[in-house]
Amino acid sequence: MPHSPMQPRTFAPGKAPWFNTDGARKKKAFVIGIAGGSASGKTTVAKKILSELNVPWVAIMSQDSFYKELGPSELEAAHNNNYDFDAPDSIDIELLCATLRKLKEGQRIQVPIYDFSTHSRSPETEEMYGANVVILEGLFALMEPIASILDVKVFVDDPEDVRLERRLKRDVLERGRDREGCLKQYHRFVKPSFDKYIQPTLCTADIVVPRGVDNKVAMALMLEHIKQQMALREGSVRQELKAAGAGGIPTELPSSISVLEPTLQVRGMHTIIRNVETSREDFVFYSERLMRSLFEHANSFLPYNPVEVKTINGKRFKGGGRLAKRVVGVSILTSGMSMEASFRTVHRNAAIGKILIQTNVRTGEPELHYSKLPNLEGASIIVMDSTLSTGATAMMAVRVLLDHGVAEADIIFTTMIASKPGCHWLANAFPSLRVVASAIDDIQPEQHTLTPGMGDFGRRYFGNERRNTTAKTPVKD
Repeated sequence: MPHSPMQPRTFAPGKAPWFNTDGARKKKAFVIGIAGGSASGKTTVAKKILSELNVPWVAIMSQDSFYKELGPSELEAAHNNNYDFDAPDSIDIELLCATLRKLKEGQRIQVPIYDFSTHSRSPETEEMYGANVVILEGLFALMEPIASILDVKVFVDDPEDVRLERRLKRDVLERGRDREGCLKQYHRFVKPSFDKYIQPTLCTADIVVPRGVDNKVAMALMLEHIKQQMALREGSVRQELKAAGAGGIPTELPSSISVLEPTLQVRGMHTIIRNVETSREDFVFYSERLMRSLFEHANSFLPYNPVEVKTINGKRFKGGGRLAKRVVGVSILTSGMSMEASFRTVHRNAAIGKILIQTNVRTGEPELHYSKLPNLEGASIIVMDSTLSTGATAMMAVRVLLDHGVAEADIIFTTMIASKPGCHWLANAFPSLRVVASAIDDIQPEQHTLTPGMGDFGRRYFGNERRNTTAKTPVKD
């Protein structure tokens, strides 16, 4: 069902790992509210902010998405231009605030889609997740309790005759209404509502933009203020992690970290895959042998239900071989994909989701660029990444799963090789998380990198490794 063109759907995923090393969220999304009269240019100002901020992690959410469902008599009145869409009671304020708070906290949300041609909500919703800037535009964006959620409040103040002309063009051309009905609705509902509810919020605004985007000076001042406020929120998670380890990393691993027993066989396979002279064929073969052992070991931490079966000789056997929850795999692209085939040998029918996290070349921070996750409800999640270095990427991946409603205790993070500092930081951030590794490298945080001594695992596995025996190979966390 089509939605109104006044409801912008501009959104690109991506966010910083907004939590401290103790797991508490450090930063919230920066929320900008844009209010003004009907057809005052709020959406145009929102889109201008979007383009001028020059970051791909901005979500624009329209108050119009949250119009209430109408009953039969209200629907008839709406089609006859006798329903007041410009009164606060027409908006599901409680749902709007709850959705906005969740988005500000970095959680996944479902935004309703409202169809103005039928005056009803679509059965479909639009998912938003991961924005570090949220722009809410709507008539009542600066009213309480919405205003208390905002970080910056903007009021677009266009003259009444300009707003009326725009509204008539929009409603007649885009929403299929007749001109006389629109004028009737404007004088009966729109103008009185503006005078009573909307105009008074101008005095609460941090920034007033007369004449909208045509006012270059006001727009420039508004954008500068927003950029300054956003700059105050920047920080370096990786640097914080390294600083946290400046006082030394404990010798003993946390109890939530489990490592394959270093038998001669395990150490022999590690010797082969760490050897720079090992061929790709041998690297893949012995890596997959280790991965199979890794996932079998990880399975020992999954919940099982007791089962009693009848044996072939007619006796009863009490066992515990039935998983209490279904298992879902999540690979961190791209190196985590190298573990998927081995995961399938252990969990052949399990769904696998993917998360792409890349480092921002300007800030050095991990950023979420893509996620495609199956149904995670009630499942045990096994996260796959070939190496664990500082733990920043792992923390973000876990944060994504938590934001999607997964319980921390239901997540097992599996990795081939982990650094000791990364294990400590990840365990400190998420104490209920289980980490399973095939080996731990004792690397100190004061070193140039915290990369386990493997080279770029994904490149070696998939066959495009550029070997350089004299230079360090940078790898993803």
